[in-house]
Amino acid sequence: MNRINESVPPQEFILLGFSDRPWLELPLFVVFLISYILTILGNLAIIIVSRLDSKLHTPMYFFLTNLSLLDLCYTTSTVPQMLVNIRSIRKVISYGGCVAQLFIFLALGSTECLLLAVMSFDRFAAICRPLHYSIIMHQRLCLQLAAISWVSGFSNSVLQSTLTLQMPLCGHKEVDHFFCEVPALLRLSCVDTTANEAELFFISVLFLLIPVTLILISYAFIVQAVLKIQSVEGRRKAFGTCGSHLIVVSLFYGTAIYMYLQPPSPASKDRGKMVSLFYGIITPMLNPLIYTLRNKDVKGAFKSLIAKIFLIKK
Repeated sequence: MNRINESVPPQEFILLGFSDRPWLELPLFVVFLISYILTILGNLAIIIVSRLDSKLHTPMYFFLTNLSLLDLCYTTSTVPQMLVNIRSIRKVISYGGCVAQLFIFLALGSTECLLLAVMSFDRFAAICRPLHYSIIMHQRLCLQLAAISWVSGFSNSVLQSTLTLQMPLCGHKEVDHFFCEVPALLRLSCVDTTANEAELFFISVLFLLIPVTLILISYAFIVQAVLKIQSVEGRRKAFGTCGSHLIVVSLFYGTAIYMYLQPPSPASKDRGKMVSLFYGIITPMLNPLIYTLRNKDVKGAFKSLIAKIFLIKK
């Protein structure tokens, strides 16, 4: 009987979230709903503007469009199910839904780790090698870098999802989280997960620490180059463009590193839930705001698009 329980997965999982604190559910529902709507509108706007405005047909906005598309899919893989569960008595997700959620969330999260590093390389080439920028960041290289990010992210997800789902659950189906994520699912296993945790740590180093290190190296060269610019306006523009990317990097990597590279402990479970909500919901919502509020080109493109829409209506 134990072997049957180990080999047959449950038909559904119970996502506990903060069900032990029901007074939090309504505020969380409102926050998640507003965040999701803003994420959809903000990222869709960036994608549309970047494609319609010819001035934004540059490598920087090509990668930003990729990031916006990624964030749209990233939040859609988890938030709608979370909104349904928060307002439901039975907070469940089917086994197939949990597998799909785990795979997509892992794939897109891993892709974003690499894509942010690629964006820092683009900024390095633009500021440190301005005369050779168009030669370095040609269209073919941009497509290759984006493709490598997406393929690597999905390949990592296939590996981690397979290893996680192979762990025997022995009838356990209460996931102490808002959605299906590797650390939460590993806690359901009834066997020793040391090997899985070591593998997760190693992959996290590859997808988190190495890209962060490369980003920091890029920005060390960028700062040196910007300080040599004589024009105050030139320095302000360079720091403004790079500042947006640095804010996004700090928000995403800071919370993801806290979640995946700290030793597991029972005391950190609730903090882990809040942290994963931050990089899974809040960061994708803030990305469009950070890039538009600090970027004159994007703001100008938005104004032009709105003006054209009003002219068409008249």
